[in-house]
Amino acid sequence: MPLKLENLDFRFENSRVKVIANRNYPEMKLAGLSIGPFQEGNEYDVYYWIASELAATGIVHFREEDALDATKLYKVQWKERVQIAGQISELPEDFYPKLRRYLKQLKKEISKQPEKIQEYQKAKHLADDIVNSRLKKIVTLSAGPVQAEQILGKLTVEERLAYMQLGKIVSQWRAQILQYESEA
Repeated sequence: MPLKLENLDFRFENSRVKVIANRNYPEMKLAGLSIGPFQEGNEYDVYYWIASELAATGIVHFREEDALDATKLYKVQWKERVQIAGQISELPEDFYPKLRRYLKQLKKEISKQPEKIQEYQKAKHLADDIVNSRLKKIVTLSAGPVQAEQILGKLTVEERLAYMQLGKIVSQWRAQILQYESEA
């Protein structure tokens, strides 16, 4: 089954993540799934969708090194901008799902803390810059010769999907142009 962009969020939601317990909490059973027990300060490996619910109730929190924030976004944007022409920096596979969730969370916080609007606008600007910069590079890569695995390995799943789709479009277009050219 071909990979589709809308399926990637489902895959992310069902990926395993590390969380740290904020407090002791007994074992829970959910539709045949056992979660916990949790002991304050210990690290646990759970599905992202479960971790989100547990974090929302204050039982656990995501590890700081795994969370996306404005500082990490700025580093990604800076790293992307300093690449030489034709090069693209490597992003974690889960960068875009985390980015969407980070922006959504900031936007939600604005209603409770209006001062968060500046943080949201800055993060949105950085995100737009990263996406636009990488998309330009992906378009260039897809219009050229087939890329080595070394370059493609730096792309996220979402970006490889765009690269493949753009490559097909460019190849079809070239074939049509050259076909008409040879008939003249």
